[in-house]
Amino acid sequence: MPMQQPRKQPMRKCVGCNEMKPKRELIRAVKSPEGGVSLDLGGKAPGRGAYVCPNVECLKKARKARRLERAFSSQIPAEIYDGMEAQLEAKNKNEN
Repeated sequence: MPMQQPRKQPMRKCVGCNEMKPKRELIRAVKSPEGGVSLDLGGKAPGRGAYVCPNVECLKKARKARRLERAFSSQIPAEIYDGMEAQLEAKNKNEN
């Protein structure tokens, strides 16, 4: 009987720090089919996704370099980024 291979971890690259990490360690930012951009904490929302580390610094790096805008091929208003940063900070507070 052959030994079972360990399951492969799907890897994704953070748009902030450009590091490859397991998908479960990252948070998905999603552009919905309607064009709205938000954080997808569940990882199941429909639309185009890009991944970011669960710390605010990586999101700020991605914002400064406009990497999410490049990934989604659209402009992202400052209010959306501010909302995503607040959502990440709230998530991190709840975990600690």
